[in-house]
Amino acid sequence: MSDSLIVRAYIKGVDQAPRKVALVASLIRARSVADALVILTHVPKRAAKPVIDAIESAKANAINNHGLDGKTLLISTISVTTGVRIKRFKPASRGRALPFEKKTSNILVELTGDVKPKKKPVAKTAETKESK
Repeated sequence: MSDSLIVRAYIKGVDQAPRKVALVASLIRARSVADALVILTHVPKRAAKPVIDAIESAKANAINNHGLDGKTLLISTISVTTGVRIKRFKPASRGRALPFEKKTSNILVELTGDVKPKKKPVAKTAETKESK
C-alpha cells in the first residue's frame, strides 16, 4: 500500500453498554471491509447494527471524500469506548428509589486503503474534431 490513507468514522451515543458492543467489534478487527460486513450480517447480536453503520460510514467517507479504492479497504482500528451515562431511578417498595445508569457507547472505525488511480483525460486530436 504505497498511497495509503487513514479515514475515520466516529459514532457517538449508541444506546448499549460498551462491553456488549466491544464483543461484536472484536470479531472484525484487522479484516477487510467486505469480510467484516458479511460477518456482521450473520451475527445475532443487537450491537451488530451500529457497528455496521459505523463501517459503512467510514467506507463512504473513504470512497467519496478521499478517493480510495473500495476493494482495498481494511479495518486498521476499531475501538469502543464508554459514552455518556444517564442516571435514572427505579421505584422500589416503601417509597425508596433505586439508582441505575443507562450506559452508552462510542464507536471509532479507522480504515486504510489504496488511493484510486486518476484517469488521464483523453487528448483531442484533429481527427476527432473533424468527425464531429
